[in-house]
Amino acid sequence: MKEEINIVWFKRDLRLKDHPPLKTAIDDGKPILMLYVLEPSIISTPYSDERHWRFIIESIYDLNEKLKRCHQEIYIFYGEIIPILEKIIHRYKVKSILSHQETGTWLTYQRDIQVKKFLKEKGIPWIEFQNNAVIRGLKSRDSWNEKRNEYISKTIENPVLEKLISFELDYDIRNSFSADKFLSTINFNHSMQVGGETEAEKVLLSFLKVRHIGYIKNISKPEESRNKCSRLSPYIAYGNLSIKQIQQAKNEFYSVSPSKRDLLAFESRLVWHCHFIQKLETEPEYEFRNINSAYNDIRTDWNENYFNAWKNGLTGYPLVDACIRCVIETGYINFRMRAMLVSFLTHHLWLDWKEGANFLAKQFLDFEPGIHFPQFQMQAGTTGINTIRIYNPTKQALENDPDAIFIKKWLPELRNLPSHLAIEPWKITPLEELMFNFKYGKNYPKRIIDTDITYRQASKILWNIKKSQKSQSEAEKILSKHVKLN
Repeated sequence: MKEEINIVWFKRDLRLKDHPPLKTAIDDGKPILMLYVLEPSIISTPYSDERHWRFIIESIYDLNEKLKRCHQEIYIFYGEIIPILEKIIHRYKVKSILSHQETGTWLTYQRDIQVKKFLKEKGIPWIEFQNNAVIRGLKSRDSWNEKRNEYISKTIENPVLEKLISFELDYDIRNSFSADKFLSTINFNHSMQVGGETEAEKVLLSFLKVRHIGYIKNISKPEESRNKCSRLSPYIAYGNLSIKQIQQAKNEFYSVSPSKRDLLAFESRLVWHCHFIQKLETEPEYEFRNINSAYNDIRTDWNENYFNAWKNGLTGYPLVDACIRCVIETGYINFRMRAMLVSFLTHHLWLDWKEGANFLAKQFLDFEPGIHFPQFQMQAGTTGINTIRIYNPTKQALENDPDAIFIKKWLPELRNLPSHLAIEPWKITPLEELMFNFKYGKNYPKRIIDTDITYRQASKILWNIKKSQKSQSEAEKILSKHVKLN
């Protein structure tokens, strides 16, 4: 007779606290197979990078250290989910599969449709739990804020790990879908944030205790924000912490904070987090098509030289190039600099946003599809509902990196220049070139475009479309579906 088990399928919820699927499975009293699946179809996508999988594996290793005392572990498999489930179902009597809902990419959306169909045919319930304040099947944004606040304020009920029943998975299944070969390719020597529930709690605590002081003042500065921003984004993206945990922890510290305005500003970002993911949940096509079709006929010509200069940090605009080099190396830049990179790509270089979206998704350690793709379209000006922002990278540098500290950190070729020339190297005189042993166009590339010219060109086209009847008609539909908040 087959042994009866429940399966907890971990996705973007790599934690043991505030985990309703795990709690429900434990309370049911059956042995539990805890599972994470490294899916080749997802690993091979243009938005996937080793840094994401390393963070995920670090997170699971952290959880497994905690589970040792319960003689349990999260099994890491390599393969596609349906063949894996088929093999498990053949060996065990699966009572149910429990997981959080996932607002992922178009690929994971289609995968989940197939999994649901497969499990229905097998007669196995798939119990999915709401993930953060993102509501599946939402038809209107009326009262979304109220529903979000109600969800976030609910008492956190943590799984009682001591109730876990020891379970060892059949060797044949483990061997058939072993992830060992893939895991051996992961480089764990890196300069990025380390994954895991333990590390996430440390980062949250340090922010709420000390680092949040000066949050508003430094949020837009590329260097200072690396410490003054919460740096929780990858831990939220992969579920090392839930939004509910963070919100409630913020509430606990609020009364004793010497800088309440900073914590309130941070709290507003927690609301925007779920607001943007709700957009992709409601309309998954955000990933690959202009959400406002009035913008379909622009940026039709592709310039590979421009794109290569942008993604390699060789545009001739120091702040743009420093941001690209920084995010490639560390996986992080702040929100303002992300917006500037998208603006430069789509407005100044006049390139379609999709290739750039995939490239930056690979670089962002905190790649969260529900934020990434709607934000990319917002900054690219293809929504018709947002203010068109065409960032001037020189103005951004003068305002947010006036001493060129960040620029010089990531562009060593500019370190010997005074700050004003490190920001605008095209203004260097022949005498200054001799003085600083620097040759413009040789030590650092000349500007590939003139932003004064490209600003005017992009602005004229985008505003004309935004004012058009087609754009406004599409915008009304978008607003009614995605934006109305009470």
